[in-house]
Amino acid sequence: MQRPACWYLLCLLLYTSSISAQNNELPYTTLNLQNFNDFKPTGGNWRLVGDVFYDINKDGKATTKPGTGILVNDLSGKSKDQLFTKMEHGDIELELDFMMEKGSNSGLYLQGRYEIQLFDSWGVKNPKSIDCGSIYERWDESRPEGRKGYEGHPPSQNVSRAPGLWQHVKIVFRAPRFNEKGEKTANAKFIKVIQNDVTIHENIEVTGPTRSAAFQDEKPTGPLMIQGDHGPVAIRNVNYKSYGIESVTLSKLMLKSYDGKFKSVEDFNALTPKREMPIEILAHQTPGSRDNFGGKITGTIHIPRAGKYLLNLTLRFIPNETLPTNPNGAGELLIAGKKLLTITGKDNNFATTTTNLEAGDFPFELAYYKNFGFWYARSNDILLTIEGPGVQYTPLNQVIRIEDAVSEILLIARNEPVMQRGFINHHGLKHTHTISVGEPDDANYTVDLGKGEFLQIWRGNFLDTTPMWHGRGETQLSVPLGSVIELPGKPSLTFLTDQNSVWPDSNATYNNLGYDVDKAGRPVFKYTLGGAGVRESLASTDGGKKLAHSFTVTPGAETKEIWCRVAEGKDITLLPNGLYAINDRQYFIELPGAEKPVIRNTTKNTKEMLLPVKATNKVGVVTYSIVW
Repeated sequence: MQRPACWYLLCLLLYTSSISAQNNELPYTTLNLQNFNDFKPTGGNWRLVGDVFYDINKDGKATTKPGTGILVNDLSGKSKDQLFTKMEHGDIELELDFMMEKGSNSGLYLQGRYEIQLFDSWGVKNPKSIDCGSIYERWDESRPEGRKGYEGHPPSQNVSRAPGLWQHVKIVFRAPRFNEKGEKTANAKFIKVIQNDVTIHENIEVTGPTRSAAFQDEKPTGPLMIQGDHGPVAIRNVNYKSYGIESVTLSKLMLKSYDGKFKSVEDFNALTPKREMPIEILAHQTPGSRDNFGGKITGTIHIPRAGKYLLNLTLRFIPNETLPTNPNGAGELLIAGKKLLTITGKDNNFATTTTNLEAGDFPFELAYYKNFGFWYARSNDILLTIEGPGVQYTPLNQVIRIEDAVSEILLIARNEPVMQRGFINHHGLKHTHTISVGEPDDANYTVDLGKGEFLQIWRGNFLDTTPMWHGRGETQLSVPLGSVIELPGKPSLTFLTDQNSVWPDSNATYNNLGYDVDKAGRPVFKYTLGGAGVRESLASTDGGKKLAHSFTVTPGAETKEIWCRVAEGKDITLLPNGLYAINDRQYFIELPGAEKPVIRNTTKNTKEMLLPVKATNKVGVVTYSIVW
């Protein structure tokens, strides 16, 4: 059955609304890297610089530029000290960027005791507990040889990038718990570790300090330590949220339920409730119709400490497309008798506010109504989240539903390249005529066959095809499993009058002719541009460390000049080793021989790298490699 375009737009709007609501959080605290005031005194191996260059091919060849904002560990002198923050933390969310030198080794020690390994693991196929992102092993000299190290946890997959590129890590850490006597009652736990946007650990307990920890005891708090005695590393953009152990809670919840259609929650004041019942979760739980009801939930909210709090409220039964003149629901939230949030239902289903709350227990009231329903917004659940001083982003009394439990349907490239046609999300938009190719050495990519656009690359596992193949495949999407770099997604080739002409967003002369499959099992894309014929191919090289991209163009009778768009980013920098760093060193471009590209500014304040397609003996060839 074909669905109209407005249906897809509607689903996209609902998806976008859900994501934006969930991501509305308080800002992080930033560790100052303009000076060392946020750190304890340390050795001369730690310096602040404005920029750093690590050569992808050679260790010990680091260069820096004067300035601040980047923390580097320089082991060229005698000092090899660890670096400790003055900030001491218990539960924490920590995010930062890091860059490894070739062959280097460092680590982040939560509370100075529990290490997330930083390592040059570029291209490692089967990561171990020494590799980047691992929770490092504990160590006991009294254990037999070969078993001294234990309880190490390798990352679920290796998504590490090349030395000299910036990488990102986010750590959600739960500190060990102790009773009044100081006895440990719960182990430290890494709730989640995300490297380069891929979750590589979830809910991993650590029974004690890992190897080379600064402290062998365990306490409720401790400083963040960056390892300085193993190898060079660069760190920037260190941000964190530190939490106490007491959370916001809702208790003694009672639901008063009303039947009928309503224009305002004020209508409830003149009515007698049809039902009154205790509840434990935020949802309209009374039996009967799924529509035409109102509710008032009262209870007690516990605020552990005074300060500024962020509250988000979503009534999931109100779709965004409801007509302003005919809203199907609305709601409001009061704490201590003060109205803090109002959802009118006329424009969206979401409200947010930042407000000062005192510590203590206060009356809580949430009133709402629903006049009619939609098949794609069946849930009568309510999502209320809160975050504040020392209080982690918390969904309050949330409904947990597993409506259709199903095992993942994963597509893995094991021994040869794997191709998958289907739909892909790219920059939030669904592309319907794509092909994704997975390589056995974990270098993967997606191309839009309908438009001739190179959409994305990723390192790691290939595809989750569950949304395509389970049931009716409602979203129809295939989802990359590794660390994705989304490319701008414009035509790879086009006609330009000269090198200053604006690159088009689409190419009307592009005509897709399908693809052949070469002996290695890789697609070779065929298309025409005006009167010119093109064969385009991509191939993983150097054990998956590079992706070679090639175009063979036969101009035929075509007289217009054809250009290849190699890269776009906020910056493009030629490095001392001849590589080009793209978009704040997100990836490298390697050009063959002495090829000199055109690097120019765009109207969007970005830079583009272009190469002309020059025909020799009636054939033009352009080749470059993406390195990441």
